[in-house]
Amino acid sequence: MGAPRRNRVTPSGDVVATPARGTLMGNRGGCLHSRDGRIVRSHRSRAWLVCLLEFRGRRRSVMAPGLYTELFFLDEATALAAGHRPCFECRRGDALAFAQALTGRDPGEAVRAGEVDDALHPHRLPLGRDRHTWTARAANLPDGTFVRLDGGDAVLAGGALRRWSFDGYGPGVAAPSGPLAVLTPEPTVRALADGYPVALHPSARPRTSEPARPPTASPA
Repeated sequence: MGAPRRNRVTPSGDVVATPARGTLMGNRGGCLHSRDGRIVRSHRSRAWLVCLLEFRGRRRSVMAPGLYTELFFLDEATALAAGHRPCFECRRGDALAFAQALTGRDPGEAVRAGEVDDALHPHRLPLGRDRHTWTARAANLPDGTFVRLDGGDAVLAGGALRRWSFDGYGPGVAAPSGPLAVLTPEPTVRALADGYPVALHPSARPRTSEPARPPTASPA
């Protein structure tokens, strides 16, 4: 078995190599890799997607020369933190729900994918540990939001902060009462607060010993 490909995405948007597998696939608008499989650019367009691993029986050779670069995520919350959004083809229902929640449009009102991309793109760059963050208190953030925690990344889920890894989330710890550095883009957090049902990895489920979280207020 060869070395793992560099195609796994962190919550801060880095693309790294790891043998761990993801639960969702995506792309950033085109081919990011060279003919020998090296990542040579961060993105090709503003269409940063989160897709299903399987759709209508399609089969692809991962990172084939000249074709779009397949990226993989632990879960949807990770992808959203990195600045991606649901695909309008393979996840059309989720894409419409996310777009309506992000833009504040009424259900059934048309929202173009480009509108969502335009809203998100200023919050995506730079990538990695230099990624811009904004501040809010945990009590004002919805589940599925990523924050910085002790030099790493953690998601709010089930009343606690859970440290992220490529294999899943750690045990829940109490969120501090003060302001947190928030990684998930502000427009995406507004969509989560408005009810978009972000998908979390099973390891983020509350343990029986963890208290229920009080209702979430609107983001500050």
